Amino acid sequence: MLKQMENAGMTDLHLGLDPASGMRAIIAIHSTARGNAIGGCRFIHYAREQDAITDALRLARGMSYKAALAGLPHGGGKAVLIRPEGEFDRHALMQAFGRFVNQLGGRYITAMDSGTEVSDMDSIATTTEFVGCTTACGDPAPHTALGLFAGIHAAVRHRLQRESLQGLTVAIQGLGHVGHALAEHLHRAGMRLLVADIDPERVQRCVREFNAEPVAPDAIYSVEADVFSPCGLGATLNETTIPQLRCAIVAGSANNQLATDADGDRLIAHNILYAPDYVINAGGLIHVAMHQAGATAEARDEKIRAIGATLAHLFAEADRSGLSVHHVADRHAETLLAQAGHPFSHAEEPDHA
Repeated sequence: MLKQMENAGMTDLHLGLDPASGMRAIIAIHSTARGNAIGGCRFIHYAREQDAITDALRLARGMSYKAALAGLPHGGGKAVLIRPEGEFDRHALMQAFGRFVNQLGGRYITAMDSGTEVSDMDSIATTTEFVGCTTACGDPAPHTALGLFAGIHAAVRHRLQRESLQGLTVAIQGLGHVGHALAEHLHRAGMRLLVADIDPERVQRCVREFNAEPVAPDAIYSVEADVFSPCGLGATLNETTIPQLRCAIVAGSANNQLATDADGDRLIAHNILYAPDYVINAGGLIHVAMHQAGATAEARDEKIRAIGATLAHLFAEADRSGLSVHHVADRHAETLLAQAGHPFSHAEEPDHA
């Protein structure tokens, strides 16, 4: 396990058990060099405990990169709360998790992620102050969607040389809180929507509200679209799915969209522009962090919209250097972490052609 931490560049791994509530949790902290670690709590079933640990380690590093490139004074961490089998008291379990978070004394601030809701954050807040996305803070999904919208604009300007989204087609995979909010933004901008989700009701809601066209989940990769937007779980871009894509741009909210590092190069080989997930989906994190800091809504939204400018810079640098966009983004994030003193980072100046 220590070797796995070292390979992931992780500084902390905390395991928590509470037999009374059934809580079994992992908190992975990648870095606190830029400030206390911040990242959501994932609450799903896992076939093996090792899978949960691997998930936490993998996601924590992405949060460090996300916070660094968003210019936030935070490091990255992630919590995985293993969903119990059978009946359980959700409120008591979340309270137990809050006590676990509280033991770290602020090194880690938790928030919503897959499987958790605002009500869960309210429960957690009864036992720790180190939590975002409570009722007072609000659901981060609309803010994630706002950043996605700005990022898609930037990608369209760069790849398609267009200022307007009017008349373009987007294929959205996953219609949860973020996917639905993004669909609303893009519909208002005049885009044609092709949508897929494993929940048919989510699909039908988008059909009713946005005149979207439904697509079977296994067919969404191969539809013809200007933008493919993965907004569900990660690792959906791989050696099997990438050859199916018929789009110019991949830009979505899902974390860790690339199954392997090589899949970023596969996108380049298929002439597809990739907006790195931890850059374009940072709007929710910005919302949580700036709420914690007491910032105004106007300052928060300005910072979220600046995601588009950050991506435009990364796209241009990738063109100049000949590197993939995700490698350029990784290098920038690693440089920022190294400058802050993260022990596992190696600052490198991007190559220029």
